[in-house]
Amino acid sequence: MSAVSAKLPMWRYALDAGCLGLALFLGALGLADAYGTSAHYLLCCLGGIIAGLSLAWAHVYFRLQAWKTMALFAGLYLLLGTPLATPREALYGVLPTFESLRVLLSGVVFSWKDMLTVAPPVGAYGGVLIVAFLATALTGLLAGLTAWRLRAPYWTLLPLLAMFVVGIAFGTRDVPLPMLRGGAFMAVLVGWLAWRRHIGSIVADGFRSLNHTEADVRSVRDGLVRRVALGAVVLLGASGITAAAADLITPPIPRQVLRDAVEPPVDLYTYPSPLTNFRKYTKTMAERTLLTVTGLPEGERVRLAALDSYNGMVFNVDPKSGGNFAPVGDSADIRTSGSQAQRAGGELGIRIGDYAGVWLPGGGRLTGVGVDEEGREQLARSLFYSDEAETALSSIGLQNGDSYTARVQFPVRAADAELENADFAQLRMPELANVPPVAAAKSVEYVGSARTALERARSLETALKTGGFFSSGAEGQVPSLSGHGAGRITGLLDAEDPIGDDEQYAVAMALMAREQGMPARVVMGFYPEKYDPAAAVELKGSDAHAWVEIAFESIGWVTFDPTPDDDEQPTPPEQEPRAVPQPQVLQPPPPEQQDAELPPETAPEPQEVQEEEPGFWETWGALVIGVAIGFGSLLLLASPFLLILGLKARRRRRRASAGSPGARISGGWQEVLSQGTDYGIIARGGATRREHAGALAAGFPTLGTLPLDLAARADKATFSTGPLDPDEAAGYWRDVDGQAAKMGAAASFWRRQRARFSPRSLLHEWLAALSARGAQAAPGRLGGPLGGPLGAKLPWRRPGGGARTLGKVNAMETKE
Repeated sequence: MSAVSAKLPMWRYALDAGCLGLALFLGALGLADAYGTSAHYLLCCLGGIIAGLSLAWAHVYFRLQAWKTMALFAGLYLLLGTPLATPREALYGVLPTFESLRVLLSGVVFSWKDMLTVAPPVGAYGGVLIVAFLATALTGLLAGLTAWRLRAPYWTLLPLLAMFVVGIAFGTRDVPLPMLRGGAFMAVLVGWLAWRRHIGSIVADGFRSLNHTEADVRSVRDGLVRRVALGAVVLLGASGITAAAADLITPPIPRQVLRDAVEPPVDLYTYPSPLTNFRKYTKTMAERTLLTVTGLPEGERVRLAALDSYNGMVFNVDPKSGGNFAPVGDSADIRTSGSQAQRAGGELGIRIGDYAGVWLPGGGRLTGVGVDEEGREQLARSLFYSDEAETALSSIGLQNGDSYTARVQFPVRAADAELENADFAQLRMPELANVPPVAAAKSVEYVGSARTALERARSLETALKTGGFFSSGAEGQVPSLSGHGAGRITGLLDAEDPIGDDEQYAVAMALMAREQGMPARVVMGFYPEKYDPAAAVELKGSDAHAWVEIAFESIGWVTFDPTPDDDEQPTPPEQEPRAVPQPQVLQPPPPEQQDAELPPETAPEPQEVQEEEPGFWETWGALVIGVAIGFGSLLLLASPFLLILGLKARRRRRRASAGSPGARISGGWQEVLSQGTDYGIIARGGATRREHAGALAAGFPTLGTLPLDLAARADKATFSTGPLDPDEAAGYWRDVDGQAAKMGAAASFWRRQRARFSPRSLLHEWLAALSARGAQAAPGRLGGPLGGPLGAKLPWRRPGGGARTLGKVNAMETKE
């Protein structure tokens, strides 16, 4: 397995690349049925193969390092992946966009799952093409590297077979052209391996030169032709025999692929709302037993589904929440999230009668489902459960005779005393669409002056329960339209005498509650008129009901029943007696009837509400707060720099106004040294002022002799025996400022800013102060890089005078 170091002729690369590319493409065709043989899929596979083999050739030919090859692969993936793997997300199908790059990056991890959970043909949306592109590009790169970097060609079979396995694993049960693909794949591999073995036998010294005579070459070529012809005949014969015996050797059980083992997320769009069958149960199937339940406690209900989405036509489980319906692995042990309130548990034995549908009858939060021996085993494997909605469904549906045991936690039955101080729970509910406008108007009217959460909810419930009449349109009842679309709810709420059943009243209350900001949903289920926990209860179609649940903080979902009692039915209008004909007698004319005086209106005239002009804070408050937060954040970020500027300004003022003119001149020289320190010019320790000035002049040639002049004037002021003129100190500071301006003009903008905000000179002064305190604690001990403690207050002798203290000395300052 030694590496091949020499470069091959270009025709050799082209021949190898052609054979490897064909083998990879035959393996990629295994995904054809999953992608639907679309043009995007074919281009994606071809582009990935060409990109992988091209990068492998570049790595070998130009002798690229491994990290460079990896970087180029990542770049090619993002560059070519946009038009090939994410054409729907790309601009004009070619140019990268933020969405296409996001899909490419996330698709490295998630596209494999999406490939298996999307029903074929998977199409080109959502990055599912990344599987084909990344697989072909990666196997192409590895195939090229093993073919051109390793002397033994057999290692190249690994990436080629890997691509073939990917095509099988991520494909479908319907194998596209199995015999043709398999035969062609084996023919390409055998032919290429024979070719490589032949080349290896005649090439000396690692593919470098051909050292054979013309006769030897001719004989070898003739032998190669004979072997290839014989191999082709053997392959064709084996392929024919295999094709003829395919029906005999193919197992009766269809092959299994990965998508058979991966359960796709449930598609709620395919399941109708159970509320659409409400009138069918209560009217057509009123006397038919839908299911039989044992163990149902007094007052509890059997739930079908909690419905939280409305589109103007039907209340349904939010179709976008399909991801919340997780497939149940072990149906006997369903893990649920912890409840905020204590919930009573129990076991319900349920046997399905005439009920048919996908929604699984239960009693609340499911903790386990045990299928009875006579029940179908497939039922347990087809369950999906949403803990948020406390709703379960079976993807294969329920049918007559199915039986199971449901372990449940029943919903909270909280008294009003417990709900008095509770607020509504802060939940994210799906947006409602096409809600009739009357729902919002009536909700405001019904809620009125209610303040607490419970009062507002009870106001809606009471208004509907006491202000309407019940009728399901059954025989002997007044006519009542079915359905709960926007038109039906508008007719219910606009009517002087509302008439409807559970379906309309529950939906009306839920819509009004949602308009008021309450987290409300409609629940459909069954409960009997009379309970018998010790016996089996037959639930008939007439026992179908719908109610409203509203979520309260720290308590959970609480039940509300807005439907009027079934005995609250409107009285049919009395029929007028039939008129009996009388003999024709001339009747006197009727007396004149005076117009009846109507009683004055008792309600006050509506008054126009005068809208108050918004104040300053109502109009500009948000803007002011935003600006203040932004300015405060900037100020916080800039505070270190402002602190440095403030300390330097304070230091300069102290030096410029310190004591006598000589002290001010000495302070001016220290300012010069601080400027040089901030610009990064630091002289050696123990240097004199003149040496410091030379270092400063070397760092800034534009200063000329100005640093030397300032150093000489500082020396003169330090060692002078006579008094100094204050104007001389002022002139010295003007020259210091002039030198600082010249240094700034000679430096670049960024170097000037670095010096301005550099804390180096401040740190040197701080270290000098520490050294001075250390020197005072240990007198006579000298140290530090400048021949003495940094910043130590040392006594200086001037001729003919006493001792004089200079104060703190900068890092560039020294003691003469």
